[in-house]
Amino acid sequence: MARERLSRVLRDHPDPAALDLEEDLVNTYGITSLNKVLFLTSLCKAADVGLDNFTEDDLAGMRTLGSVVGALRPHAGQKG
Repeated sequence: MARERLSRVLRDHPDPAALDLEEDLVNTYGITSLNKVLFLTSLCKAADVGLDNFTEDDLAGMRTLGSVVGALRPHAGQKG
């Protein structure tokens, strides 16, 4: 799901399966600040995770797709 959501905000819409979890979102994929916000908002909504679970520092630390997934994982399914 994370790869698919990231692919949607990238300019060339690469194949989601080709996106590497450890590549830097800015340096490798050229994600802008606005697109990062759109990506994280979309992913959090799809995963039913509130953005309020994260501080600004948490969001800034999400530099790779893997770090994004790792940050969201503990909060997924905790609605209630």
